[in-house]
Amino acid sequence: MKAEIHPKLNPIAFVDVSTGKKFLTRSTMRGSKTETIDGVEYQVVICDITADSHPTFTGEKRFVDTAGRVEKFQSKFRRRG
Repeated sequence: MKAEIHPKLNPIAFVDVSTGKKFLTRSTMRGSKTETIDGVEYQVVICDITADSHPTFTGEKRFVDTAGRVEKFQSKFRRRG
């Protein structure tokens, strides 16, 4: 294995914006802020959706207005004749 070609693994805390839950792991990503948890300095990465808040994992049903989108598209690109 060649030395100095692999990215460095950093302790990372992924924070879910909607629930505030933190997932502690290691990653090659870098966060803009740092936070000390249990004596270890973690770089903080903010996430919009994680397994804690995603509708597939929570069982929450969300309604998406697809009919309105289709009608809007058709009216915008309807051929004039």
